[in-house]
Amino acid sequence: MAKEVVSARLPQERVSQIEEIARMEKVDKSTVLDRALEHYIREWKLQKAIESYAEGSATLPRAAETAGLTVWEMIDALAKRKIQPQYDAEDLEEDLKAFEND
Repeated sequence: MAKEVVSARLPQERVSQIEEIARMEKVDKSTVLDRALEHYIREWKLQKAIESYAEGSATLPRAAETAGLTVWEMIDALAKRKIQPQYDAEDLEEDLKAFEND
């Protein structure tokens, strides 16, 4: 994967925390920041997918795709947040047809 240099202005306290993590993990600051951003992006995608699903603007499979999860992982994520499944008879019919075609 190609890498690109990105500059950011951060509070000194945050820089100190990044340096401490880098020392403890025995990696460079770029690795710490890359891991932190990867985690943030994954959580951001999940939150957007959950919001879309809860609002009814995304189906369960679409929300799972947006979050980068399997449908079962998405069901688990929704359950952990106590979000009720939005599944009706029409959804069941569509799923049964999909299974027949597989």
